[in-house]
Amino acid sequence: MTPSPAFRTDRYELTMVDAAIQSGRADLECMFEAFARRLPTGRRYGIVAGTGRLLELIRQFRFEDSELSWLEENAVVRRPTLDFLANYSFRGSIWGYQEGDAYFPGSPLLQVESTFAEGVMLETIILSVLNYDTSVASAAARMVSVSLGRPLAEMGSRRTSEHAAVAAARAAYIAGFAATSSLEAGRTWGIPTMGTAAHSFVLLHDSEEEAFRAQVDAFGTNTTLLVDTYDVPRGIALAVKVAGPQLGAIRIDSGDLPTVVAAARVQLDSLGAVNTTITVTSDLDEFSIAALSASPVDAFGVGTSVVTGSGEPAAGLVYKLVAHRSPDTEWVPVAKTSASKVSIGGRKNAVRRLDEHGTARQEIVLLGAEPAAAPLDTEPPQEGTRDRALLVPLIVEGVVDERYTGTAGTTLARAHCATVMTELPIEAFRLGRGEAVIPTIYR
Repeated sequence: MTPSPAFRTDRYELTMVDAAIQSGRADLECMFEAFARRLPTGRRYGIVAGTGRLLELIRQFRFEDSELSWLEENAVVRRPTLDFLANYSFRGSIWGYQEGDAYFPGSPLLQVESTFAEGVMLETIILSVLNYDTSVASAAARMVSVSLGRPLAEMGSRRTSEHAAVAAARAAYIAGFAATSSLEAGRTWGIPTMGTAAHSFVLLHDSEEEAFRAQVDAFGTNTTLLVDTYDVPRGIALAVKVAGPQLGAIRIDSGDLPTVVAAARVQLDSLGAVNTTITVTSDLDEFSIAALSASPVDAFGVGTSVVTGSGEPAAGLVYKLVAHRSPDTEWVPVAKTSASKVSIGGRKNAVRRLDEHGTARQEIVLLGAEPAAAPLDTEPPQEGTRDRALLVPLIVEGVVDERYTGTAGTTLARAHCATVMTELPIEAFRLGRGEAVIPTIYR
């Protein structure tokens, strides 16, 4: 049985519910919003990821007897709250940017409409999923954009926690990575898996040649041989000797890669292995991948940098109450106004304005708008431009939209991300530090 995610939360979520039940405000209808005040330093856009995982977790968010007993034994909340939690399931509605979409400062990525008690309890699970997955996808998208169409494989499982490894593989795949080394990510999310051998396999045998023969005997000549355990030129010569010129690929994991790769290509061609491809690994990130753009590299394997968001392990998303209302009253916008942490209250809708070439030019956030309604801007687009609606219904009155979950949801998010990347201005793909590539405008 899968453990309930209900305890993947912070104590104060439950104590707020406890106090709100006592004050009579727990059932007040509220709108919560997840957004980023700013992008990670120097980034020009971000990519939304984690939505499909999050929807499954919200569906499973229940307090079982073991959790309720622990809460009671440790005096976390009182009896009325325990009774509420015993019957808890999310019955509200959630709208959000479609997974795989781009976002910018102020983009209302997720809007949760429910009672206060129902919505506030989801804060931690929403932020823990979206902050990590979005960070990984945003970094992965930068790597994809500079790889110039050459495939990338995610191989960072040993550089993060066992659960984060699976989430990272999914987020990187949504952003355009071609495969993962994680078997669990392959089983759970339908992501292609890859991998053949590490240096330990070579060291297991009495010689490099013996190791190569064992691998070719097991997997055929189309395998990928790791040639840098001892000496790259010698390793390449032995690899072609063992597998013949039809060898599938070699992998290089060390050295001055531009120099080593160029020499490897010349050597392979001289040995007749003109169709043998070259995969490089070795602590790559978007900057080192870009530096290899002119090198004869055919594929990249990326580990640490992708699973850590390439230096930004959390996207910086926050979750705030932005409006509430009593029955039969209008919505009341509320917002935090403390220095450097200002938020903008009120229900919102959002569109992305595209020019006549289909290039994104503005993120328009419509204040006071119904997220479920067709977005209508107060100023009509100029001739030749159009507005693309950004918010889609993810959960309606407690019912999850299955299109965005499971392997089908992952595939949909990947396809959507590929389309969205074609909308971004060319300036978005510069790796140098800069501001968001399009402005966020409030109306």
